[in-house]
Amino acid sequence: QVQLVESGGGLVQAGGSLRLSCAASGRTVSLYGMGWFRQAPGKERELVAAINWRGGGTDYADSVKGRFTISRENAKYTVYLQMNSLKPEDTAVYYCAADRQYSDLVRSVSIDYWGQGTQVTVSS
Repeated sequence: QVQLVESGGGLVQAGGSLRLSCAASGRTVSLYGMGWFRQAPGKERELVAAINWRGGGTDYADSVKGRFTISRENAKYTVYLQMNSLKPEDTAVYYCAADRQYSDLVRSVSIDYWGQGTQVTVSS
């Protein structure tokens, strides 16, 4: 069983930055693909960024490319999402996710584990 706990959300002005962290329990999580998803009110949950277990492969939603960076520290069982140049449309609940199959994260299907989510609000 893997547990994921997000932190780092909050309120920020447009153009500002936030860094989200996701702490994972279970040593085997180091072999999992990890990802960040978000869900805004009235919208479906969408993939923001994903990183494979080696940390050498990443995928990003087009809307965040060049602004967000996903990274991981396997020794600390932690994955990060650095968010720069934030926009009001980035406002959402952000969820950490883990999956044995990286392709499941990228395709956003049958995700093995979810965190509880952290709110990010960007004011204009």
